[in-house]
Amino acid sequence: MRTYVALLYSILLSEGRRVVMADLKAMAEGLRLKNPRTLVATGNLVFEAKETEIAALEGRLETAFEKTFDRHVDIIVRSADDWLRLAAGNPFPAESAAAADQVAVRVMRAPVSPDAVAALQAYIGRNEKLQAVGGDLWIVFSRETPSSRLLAAVSHKRLGIGTSRNWNTVRKLAEMVAK
Repeated sequence: MRTYVALLYSILLSEGRRVVMADLKAMAEGLRLKNPRTLVATGNLVFEAKETEIAALEGRLETAFEKTFDRHVDIIVRSADDWLRLAAGNPFPAESAAAADQVAVRVMRAPVSPDAVAALQAYIGRNEKLQAVGGDLWIVFSRETPSSRLLAAVSHKRLGIGTSRNWNTVRKLAEMVAK
């Protein structure tokens, strides 16, 4: 058995349609995924399963989610080892220590292209930083710029399928899979 992390994209639905983490866990159990557990109410699922292709796991989870919750949601899956590498590769450790909620990684289904990263340079505001590591996009946002142009530019349309998590969530998921 291998441990995996699944990240759901934007599950904050309108009132009355919120995804309850207990229901997400039950969905995973229905797929016969072992030891499913969630972290915060924003769609972070850790589970064990037989070693399989990541794309196959993503497809199974997305199909089950749509069937269970009557809505399609993109789901990004990483093995525990890949998640630990992602967390260890944080290029902004000082900023993460100072303000973990201002450092985020956009975890990508397919690696972000160098051209997309170059195009994003034009949107970086004062006190913001951007760096691609291992195909994912790390960003430091500024509290001084609440309407960040960079935040608006980091989208599915521009980058492809991905979902963002702040450093607190990245670190806590790493702790969960390292056990």
